[in-house]
Amino acid sequence: MNMRGLDPTSGVPLYLQVERSLRHRIDAEEWLPGARLPTEDELGKAYGVSRVTIRQALARLVDRGVLVREQGRGTFVRDTSLTAGARGVTSFTAELAGLGHPSGARVLEQSVLPAADCDLPKEMGLSPGDLLLRLRRLRTDTARPVGVQTALLPLERFPGLDRLDFTDRSLYQTLRETYGVVPREAIETFTVGGVLDEDAPTLGVAPGAHAFYVERLTFDAHGPFEYVRSVMRGDRYQIRLALR
Repeated sequence: MNMRGLDPTSGVPLYLQVERSLRHRIDAEEWLPGARLPTEDELGKAYGVSRVTIRQALARLVDRGVLVREQGRGTFVRDTSLTAGARGVTSFTAELAGLGHPSGARVLEQSVLPAADCDLPKEMGLSPGDLLLRLRRLRTDTARPVGVQTALLPLERFPGLDRLDFTDRSLYQTLRETYGVVPREAIETFTVGGVLDEDAPTLGVAPGAHAFYVERLTFDAHGPFEYVRSVMRGDRYQIRLALR
């Protein structure tokens, strides 16, 4: 397709004109969510501009969350179907089920540690020698990596929890059915940062890729029972909040 309908005399930089054209084509569903765009060379030939101009236009669309770049694979239209809406005290499994998505979990680490070796919020109220289950899992949506979650739970409250297999198994469902735990409230803190080198291969992104970092302290009728730290891929996970 010849896309040379740019106007170099308009006073609008060519990279902005290309950006607007690409955004219009994406909005018109010429490329659907998850689709790979042509290469920079191919787009440059189609628009009759340099690779530098194309790269600037694509970078702006990446910054705006319209496109995502995957190392060694190319540039893709961002899939925004995985968007968490009204937030409840629920699990990742239930959250995805509510969105109509199948979830999965692969255990990366399952160990028992003393509280002294864990960076815990003071609200947990644990002594240095109290033992916790450290459960680190890769969470997936339709087999695609979404995030790495590390949960810390006191074994005094949940004896035997460390001996269970949590591959593709809901932690909250297990806590409810085996230990009678009903979550009542949670405090979550979100920050934005780059994916660390050690998490990048697991998440399938380049080090430094945009991510949400989430800390969550969850309570039931007896007090806090779980502390979770998560890193979620910024190109596959979003939060939408209704403010009134």
